Amino acid sequence: MFVSLLKRFGLKLSLNDPRWGHRPDGDHKAQEGRRPGEGPPDLDQMWRDFNARLNRLFGSRGNNGGDAGGPYRGEGRGAGITATVIGFIIALIWLASGAFIVQEGQVGVVTTFGRLSHTTGAGFNWRWPAPIQAHETVNVSQVRTAEIGYRDNVRNKQPNESLMLTDDENIIDIQFAVQYTLKDPVAWVFNNREQDATVQQVAETAIREVVGKSKMDFVLYEGREKVAVDVHNMMQQIVDRYALGVLITNVTMQNVQPPEQVQNAFDDAVKAGQDRARARNEGEAYANQVIPQARGAAFRLQQDAEAYRSMVVENATGNAARFNQVVVEYAKAPAVTRDRMYLDTMQQIFSNTSKVMVDAKSGSNLLYLPLDKLIAQVSANSAAVGSAHSGPVTAPQQDAASSAEVTKALDAVRQRDSRSRDTSRDRETR
Repeated sequence: MFVSLLKRFGLKLSLNDPRWGHRPDGDHKAQEGRRPGEGPPDLDQMWRDFNARLNRLFGSRGNNGGDAGGPYRGEGRGAGITATVIGFIIALIWLASGAFIVQEGQVGVVTTFGRLSHTTGAGFNWRWPAPIQAHETVNVSQVRTAEIGYRDNVRNKQPNESLMLTDDENIIDIQFAVQYTLKDPVAWVFNNREQDATVQQVAETAIREVVGKSKMDFVLYEGREKVAVDVHNMMQQIVDRYALGVLITNVTMQNVQPPEQVQNAFDDAVKAGQDRARARNEGEAYANQVIPQARGAAFRLQQDAEAYRSMVVENATGNAARFNQVVVEYAKAPAVTRDRMYLDTMQQIFSNTSKVMVDAKSGSNLLYLPLDKLIAQVSANSAAVGSAHSGPVTAPQQDAASSAEVTKALDAVRQRDSRSRDTSRDRETR
């Protein structure tokens, strides 16, 4: 199109043309008289011809309206039509440059002379072309990540970000990542510059404040989750205060450890602490085993003592009551009560002795004592008493059986004594 327009104006692109820049009618004889080897055309003449063509293009007549401009009136009218068409095409292209497409999950922010005009959703949109309006596309569905203390890999450390001081004046190396999304694209675009760097600085500020208020052991072990939660809450407060239009979604602790320079010494200290904790746990386990046993033994002794005290008191009370009853009966029949007391006393005495009393006067010189049979007979009598009561033979039952045997023996002894006294009386009488 441009080449045809130049041809319509009478211009040719070939610099080797000897008639370039001259009128075909006025300079025809001059150009014919010039030889090809005489040199380039005159620059002044070329400039004059160019000015003349511009005057004809905008409707003016050269040579004060003489006959020289007559042949070019039609060409000037065609050039004006061509310029109008070109201007219309340029206007269409300029208007078409205001069309833009917003992808799903994105928001278009349109500005008019740098001031916010409106926002657009996903799809095909149009605005006034530059320099009247401009637009910027913001991805609000993307989950952005800010890395603190490392870049792309935990091995690629950034000591100026990861090293920080705890409350107990210890240095700790922390690497963590912050994930966030955009909740207000207008605030993200207009309220701050270098938004990603701002979020990273906010994260670094929050972690330093939280760690600066915590102990080193708390951050390393039991408090890692709490530190992440506190950093999340503090970051959200700061970005809201800055009106950054950011929603903090997650804070992940990647690595928490002492500095590499003191890692070995810290491991030794941790092992010593673990040994101390293990020894303490073993001592507590032993104490938990021994103390209940000692308390149980002490409680058992106390109960035995209480039982013995109760037994002694009850026995003493019973003996006192029995003595009172004996006194009453003794007042009624002294002789019978005396004999009964004698017999009961002898029964208690002989029930606890292993001696056998033998009347040597009435017996022969040869004395045979079947002690084994006597003991077996006593045991058989005790077993018989136990079976009669349908239960195991207890110590009181055995004492009762022995008492019965002793009573029989005492009766035999009393009979022999009475016979002996009678015999002695008869001899005295004679």
